[in-house]
Amino acid sequence: MTDQPIGAAEAAEAAERLEQTLFEVKKIIVGQDRVVERLVICLLARGHALLEGVPGLAKTLAAETIARVVGGSFTRIQFTPDLLPADVMGTRIYRSSSEAFDVELGPVFANFVLADEINRAPAKVQSALLEVMAEH
Repeated sequence: MTDQPIGAAEAAEAAERLEQTLFEVKKIIVGQDRVVERLVICLLARGHALLEGVPGLAKTLAAETIARVVGGSFTRIQFTPDLLPADVMGTRIYRSSSEAFDVELGPVFANFVLADEINRAPAKVQSALLEVMAEH
Protein backbone atom coordinates (compact mmCIF):
# COMPACT_ATOMS: atom_id res chain seq x y z
CA MET A 1 0.00 0.00 0.00
CA THR A 2 1.15 3.50 -0.72
CA ASP A 3 0.24 6.83 0.73
CA GLN A 4 0.57 8.53 -2.64
CA PRO A 5 -2.58 10.04 -4.11
CA ILE A 6 -3.94 8.51 -7.30
CA GLY A 7 -4.99 10.38 -10.39
CA ALA A 8 -8.51 10.87 -11.66
CA ALA A 9 -8.09 8.23 -14.37
CA GLU A 10 -6.88 5.64 -11.86
CA ALA A 11 -9.74 6.49 -9.50
CA ALA A 12 -12.26 6.12 -12.33
CA GLU A 13 -10.78 2.75 -13.30
CA ALA A 14 -10.88 1.56 -9.68
CA ALA A 15 -14.50 2.67 -9.34
CA GLU A 16 -15.42 0.84 -12.53
CA ARG A 17 -13.71 -2.35 -11.36
CA LEU A 18 -15.51 -2.11 -8.03
CA GLU A 19 -18.89 -1.68 -9.73
CA GLN A 20 -18.16 -4.62 -12.04
CA THR A 21 -17.20 -6.79 -9.07
CA LEU A 22 -20.41 -5.90 -7.22
CA PHE A 23 -22.45 -6.54 -10.37
CA GLU A 24 -20.92 -9.99 -10.92
CA VAL A 25 -21.40 -11.05 -7.30
CA LYS A 26 -24.98 -9.76 -7.17
CA LYS A 27 -25.83 -11.87 -10.23
CA ILE A 28 -25.26 -14.93 -8.02
CA ILE A 29 -26.22 -13.62 -4.56
CA VAL A 30 -29.72 -12.24 -4.97
CA GLY A 31 -31.45 -10.24 -2.23
CA GLN A 32 -28.37 -9.89 -0.03
CA ASP A 33 -27.05 -6.57 -1.41
CA ARG A 34 -26.07 -5.21 1.99
CA VAL A 35 -24.09 -8.36 2.86
CA VAL A 36 -22.31 -8.35 -0.51
CA GLU A 37 -21.40 -4.67 -0.21
CA ARG A 38 -20.03 -5.13 3.29
CA LEU A 39 -18.00 -8.16 2.25
CA VAL A 40 -16.45 -6.12 -0.56
CA ILE A 41 -15.70 -3.34 1.95
CA CYS A 42 -13.90 -5.91 4.14
CA LEU A 43 -11.97 -7.02 1.08
CA LEU A 44 -10.95 -3.45 0.25
CA ALA A 45 -9.98 -2.79 3.87
CA ARG A 46 -7.92 -6.02 3.95
CA GLY A 47 -9.91 -7.15 6.94
CA HIS A 48 -11.98 -10.05 8.16
CA ALA A 49 -15.74 -10.53 8.17
CA LEU A 50 -17.97 -12.38 10.61
CA LEU A 51 -21.13 -13.68 8.97
CA GLU A 52 -23.83 -14.94 11.29
CA GLY A 53 -27.23 -16.21 10.33
CA VAL A 54 -29.53 -19.18 10.04
CA PRO A 55 -28.71 -21.87 7.47
CA GLY A 56 -29.72 -21.09 3.91
CA LEU A 57 -28.84 -17.38 3.70
CA ALA A 58 -26.02 -17.96 1.17
CA LYS A 59 -23.16 -17.08 3.50
CA THR A 60 -20.86 -19.73 2.04
CA LEU A 61 -21.96 -18.99 -1.52
CA ALA A 62 -21.30 -15.27 -1.00
CA ALA A 63 -17.74 -15.83 0.19
CA GLU A 64 -17.04 -18.36 -2.54
CA THR A 65 -18.50 -16.10 -5.23
CA ILE A 66 -16.46 -13.08 -4.16
CA ALA A 67 -13.31 -15.22 -4.19
CA ARG A 68 -14.09 -16.46 -7.69
CA VAL A 69 -14.97 -13.00 -9.04
CA VAL A 70 -11.72 -11.44 -7.84
CA GLY A 71 -9.65 -14.46 -8.90
CA GLY A 72 -8.68 -15.67 -5.42
CA SER A 73 -8.49 -19.15 -3.98
CA PHE A 74 -11.23 -20.27 -1.58
CA THR A 75 -11.33 -22.91 1.14
CA ARG A 76 -13.95 -23.83 3.71
CA ILE A 77 -13.01 -25.32 7.06
CA GLN A 78 -15.72 -27.15 8.98
CA PHE A 79 -14.72 -26.88 12.62
CA THR A 80 -15.44 -29.97 14.71
CA PRO A 81 -14.47 -31.05 18.24
CA ASP A 82 -11.86 -33.51 16.90
CA LEU A 83 -10.08 -31.02 14.61
CA LEU A 84 -6.35 -30.55 15.19
CA PRO A 85 -4.22 -27.43 14.62
CA ALA A 86 -2.34 -29.35 11.90
CA ASP A 87 -5.64 -29.84 10.05
CA VAL A 88 -5.90 -26.06 9.79
CA MET A 89 -2.27 -25.00 9.45
CA GLY A 90 -0.82 -27.94 7.56
CA THR A 91 1.95 -30.35 8.43
CA ARG A 92 5.04 -32.12 7.16
CA ILE A 93 4.39 -35.45 5.42
CA TYR A 94 7.05 -38.12 4.93
CA ARG A 95 7.22 -39.33 1.32
CA SER A 96 8.84 -42.76 1.24
CA SER A 97 9.34 -42.56 -2.53
CA SER A 98 11.66 -39.57 -2.20
CA GLU A 99 12.72 -40.35 1.38
CA ALA A 100 12.05 -36.77 2.37
CA PHE A 101 9.49 -34.66 4.16
CA ASP A 102 7.18 -32.43 2.14
CA VAL A 103 5.19 -29.55 3.55
CA GLU A 104 1.45 -29.90 3.04
CA LEU A 105 -0.08 -26.47 3.49
CA GLY A 106 -3.39 -26.35 5.32
CA PRO A 107 -6.56 -24.65 4.16
CA VAL A 108 -5.68 -21.35 5.87
CA PHE A 109 -3.22 -20.63 3.07
CA ALA A 110 -5.99 -19.71 0.63
CA ASN A 111 -6.86 -16.12 -0.26
CA PHE A 112 -10.37 -16.54 1.15
CA VAL A 113 -11.02 -18.87 4.09
CA LEU A 114 -14.48 -19.63 5.40
CA ALA A 115 -14.26 -20.94 8.96
CA ASP A 116 -17.61 -22.58 9.70
CA GLU A 117 -18.82 -23.13 13.28
CA ILE A 118 -15.59 -22.01 14.96
CA ASN A 119 -17.19 -22.39 18.38
CA ARG A 120 -17.16 -26.20 18.02
CA ALA A 121 -13.37 -26.41 17.72
CA PRO A 122 -11.00 -26.98 20.64
CA ALA A 123 -9.24 -23.94 22.07
CA LYS A 124 -5.89 -24.83 20.47
CA VAL A 125 -7.45 -24.95 17.01
CA GLN A 126 -9.23 -21.64 17.57
CA SER A 127 -5.94 -20.17 18.75
CA ALA A 128 -4.18 -21.39 15.59
CA LEU A 129 -6.82 -19.73 13.42
CA LEU A 130 -6.66 -16.48 15.38
CA GLU A 131 -2.87 -16.45 15.06
CA VAL A 132 -3.15 -16.70 11.28
CA MET A 133 -5.78 -13.96 11.21
CA ALA A 134 -3.59 -11.68 13.34
CA GLU A 135 -0.68 -12.07 10.93
CA HIS A 136 -2.73 -11.04 7.93
